[in-house]
Parts: sequence; C-alpha cells; structure tokens
Amino acid sequence: MKIVVALDKFKGSLTAPQACEIVRRALLAVHPGWEVVTVPMADGGEGTAAALMAARGGEWVPATVTGPLPGMKVEAGYGWFARDRTAVVEMAAASGLVLLRPEDRDPLRTTTHGTGELLRAAAQHGAQRIWLGVGGSATVDGGVGAAMALGWRFLDAEGKPIGLGGGELERIRRIESPVITNQPSAEVLCDVDNPLCGERGAARVFGPQKGATPAMVDRLDAGLAHLARLVRAQLGREIADLPGAGAAGGLAAGAVAFFDARLVTGAEAVMAATDFESVLRKADWVVTGEGKFDEQSLHGKVVSAVTRLANRCGVRVAVLAGSVTLPATTYRAAGVEVAISLQEPGMPLAQAMDRGAELLERATQAWAAGLDSAF
Repeated sequence: MKIVVALDKFKGSLTAPQACEIVRRALLAVHPGWEVVTVPMADGGEGTAAALMAARGGEWVPATVTGPLPGMKVEAGYGWFARDRTAVVEMAAASGLVLLRPEDRDPLRTTTHGTGELLRAAAQHGAQRIWLGVGGSATVDGGVGAAMALGWRFLDAEGKPIGLGGGELERIRRIESPVITNQPSAEVLCDVDNPLCGERGAARVFGPQKGATPAMVDRLDAGLAHLARLVRAQLGREIADLPGAGAAGGLAAGAVAFFDARLVTGAEAVMAATDFESVLRKADWVVTGEGKFDEQSLHGKVVSAVTRLANRCGVRVAVLAGSVTLPATTYRAAGVEVAISLQEPGMPLAQAMDRGAELLERATQAWAAGLDSAF
C-alpha cells in the first residue's frame, strides 16, 4: 500500500507539516510495511511558506514591517529558495487578520503597506520570482497600501497623497507609477475566485469577517469599484471582474494592476512547485484535509485541488478534517471516498482545537485499521 499524505493546516491547531507528520506516524504505527509519503499543502494563505519550505527546502528571512494598522509594527518575513532565487511572501504575515484583536478590526483603516514592504525586501534580497500568498487578510484596500510601499502614488483632487486604508480609496483621483520599477515577476496564489466588486466581491463577501458593518461594506465596495475605473482609464488594465481579483480585499487585483502579476490557484501552484503529481503516481490513497471540510473546500481550496488530481490519476481520496459539514452524497460526487471529522459529537470547538494532534492521530489509526493491508 502506498499512501500520500497531503494535508493543509488545521488553522489555530496544527501547521500542515505537523499534521502530515502526525498522520504519517499514525499510519505506520498500524501498518509498518506501508509506503507513506508526506507533501504538506497550502492554498496561498497562512502556512504556504512553511509548506513550500518543507517540500522544497529553503530558509526563512525575517523582516520588521508595518502591520495591518498604520503605525503598527510586526515581525514578519518571507521564504527564500536560493537555488532558483524565488521568494514566497504571505500577506497574512504582515497584513493578516490574526495580527489584530477582534475589537481592532476595521477595514476602513487596515492596510497592505507591510505586504508591499515584504515584496520590496524580497526584491532587494535578489528575488527574481515571487509567489505572493494572499489568504487571511485583514484588509480591503485593493492593494493600494502595498503599491505605496513600492513607490506608487495615489493622489486626491488637490494632488495630495491619500492616506492608508480602504476608506481612502474613494478619494483617489490620479495614479502615478514609480519612475523606476524593478519588481521581479510575481504570481498571486489565490484561494478564492471572487471578483473585485459586486455581490461576490471582496467587500461584500469578506468585509464583515474583517470588521465591516453594512454601511462600511457599501463604502468599501464603492471604493473598490472607483479604483477599478481609475485603473482601467489611467493604466489600461481591467481588474473589476477578473476571477480571483477579490482575494485579500482586492490585493490580488492591485497586484495585477500595479505589479503586472499573474493570478493562479494557490493549491495548484503549490502542487506544481512540489511536483505533487509525480509523488501521487502509483499511490493507492491520498489523505488530505484541513480544519473545516465544507462547501468552500470544494472551490479552490487544497482538498478540491488534491481531489481533482487524484481522481485523474485513479487514486482514492480520504479527507481528515477538524469538522465535516458536507453530506456524504455531496463529497462523494466531488470524488472524495471518505471524510472523517476529528471533532466528536458534543465536543466544543476550542477543546477539539486544543486536542488536534491527539484527535488526528486517533482518527488516522481508526481509518487505517479498517483498511485491508493487502489492498
């Protein structure tokens, strides 16, 4: 039996490398003769750098940058792969929601400026290519803050620079590019396919979880639409309806407009970077999963990407997740054979997260014991 273990992080409980190692040990404890290969996964959100470094080797380069609120400083950094001079930047490390207390969440004020500082630091370090992971943001500023950190100017009706935060977008009247642009090519690793504006846009879908009230959502959506019109008129780029442009509060759209970036599906990019298809060949099962296996898991997340490739390769799919909210008919129709929840009936979420390692090990061993070792 060959098993490939390709788990995403269990947010707030286990990193992807930790989760994969727990499953590997649990499988071998039950069936020592099995071949078990681990490939930690990510979709562009928190943990992407760790997953790529675990799979490809690399080092973490620390950097102190602006946090999600103006004037806030955070200890962040980026992953560095010297052999191909590639950097992986997680916007969540500088501009992420996890960096703020719930009472401090305010997308009218939060900014991607620190993410731009990380991009600048990676370029100065010698990066010739950048992967920009955009999951887990605290922002809805269309990437304007990041662009400011790289020398772009956004001027109001009086020709003065605007301030930081999503609430400033409506004030922009002119966009000025830097005299010299030396940013390396970038790929934005998206974990959603939402457009920039409208009912499925960055403000309306993701704004509330970042602290936006209904009135703020309207204002932010209008600001993003205004930015898209200016980008079309002054830079000649269409970003409003671009699939994935709404990722990270529109940072993905801003990366296309200001950094000439390309949007890619985060999970598929990680699979390509780790040569996942070759690892998957001749496997009997792939074990994947994440903190919550729900409807969103089937649209651009790690589980959906792994499942699609596994189905093409004729490999059976098992999902281990913190919780499973999809009915079996739904996930089986998507190509997942079995899905197991770590959270036991009646168990509080906080308790399940605290006991994540133990529950994952137990669930893995129970599943493995039910398989025929001579399969």
